[in-house]
Amino acid sequence: MTEPKDRLISPGRRDDDDGDLTIRPRYLHEMIGQNRVRENLSILIEAAKARHESLDHVLFYGPPGLGKTTLAHILSVEMGVNLKVTSGPAIERAGDLAAILTNLQVGDILFIDEIHRLGRVVEEVLYPAMEDFALDLTVGKGPGARSIRLKLPHFTAVGATTRLALLSAPLRARFGAVHRLDFYENGAMEAIVRRAAVVLDLPIEDGGTEEIACRARGTPRVAIRLLRRVRDYAQVRADGRITRAVAQQALELLEIDDLGLDDADRKVLNTIIDKFQGGPVGLQTISASISEEPDTIMDVVEPYLLQLGFIDRTPQGRVATQLAYEHLGRTPPPTTAQARLPEL
Repeated sequence: MTEPKDRLISPGRRDDDDGDLTIRPRYLHEMIGQNRVRENLSILIEAAKARHESLDHVLFYGPPGLGKTTLAHILSVEMGVNLKVTSGPAIERAGDLAAILTNLQVGDILFIDEIHRLGRVVEEVLYPAMEDFALDLTVGKGPGARSIRLKLPHFTAVGATTRLALLSAPLRARFGAVHRLDFYENGAMEAIVRRAAVVLDLPIEDGGTEEIACRARGTPRVAIRLLRRVRDYAQVRADGRITRAVAQQALELLEIDDLGLDDADRKVLNTIIDKFQGGPVGLQTISASISEEPDTIMDVVEPYLLQLGFIDRTPQGRVATQLAYEHLGRTPPPTTAQARLPEL
């Protein structure tokens, strides 16, 4: 997936990501939000420890920036095992995966980010590794070729994906625990901003915390990034203390509105409304109109707009809703209200 390089609040990975080990929680009890997922994982961990077994394979899915990588790190710390991190695009050949698997120790966790981007040949190697803890290799070529099976230590595969539908059914079925991560509620976002400010030793008032949290799109990664940019503004344009007014001024300068929408979000909405009379319009057409990758629109822009109820996905394409018109200060056409009525 190609992401816009100049988009401040894009949940994609960046150099100033929340991967800072001092900010990222290390234990389940330190993690804020995702209560249902945390409770299920707590049971999974406690049961595995009681049986002196490795964890069952776990799959996390949901929009980027919600804590899938963080949870993989937490699982390794809670279980007291090593964590090997890789990604689907990085494993190009079956031999690459075989090399990783043969270097794992008993109980280790193999975290595969963007697991939906694994090649089919690589998946064929992963199937027996996850199910039978065995590695099937073919030695030689032609009529003299023979297959050998190597035993692997019992390990845990943890997958993360933003596109669950792109995961093949056989691979998805081999995960014993599948959890969806949802956008965080505003109270949890405020707690995340407050905790990060303490870690970063930033003086921040409740008003500043609330202002950053409400514009962070329900995404911790975005909240941490916004906090850092507001910190810079407070240091240069204010006395270093983050108040509500300072946070508002900094975020307005960054063109992030009170709901967390940035220029890319507004560009998508304005394109649907102005160029295509509110829709329906196809993803590829929107992509061509604003010179943005379709994957970026689908994975980064759309999830939050759908969460806010600003767009609808229909069989004919994307439709801007009445809420989108109201947020942008536009007058919705009569057809917009009709488009939102349920089908009889």
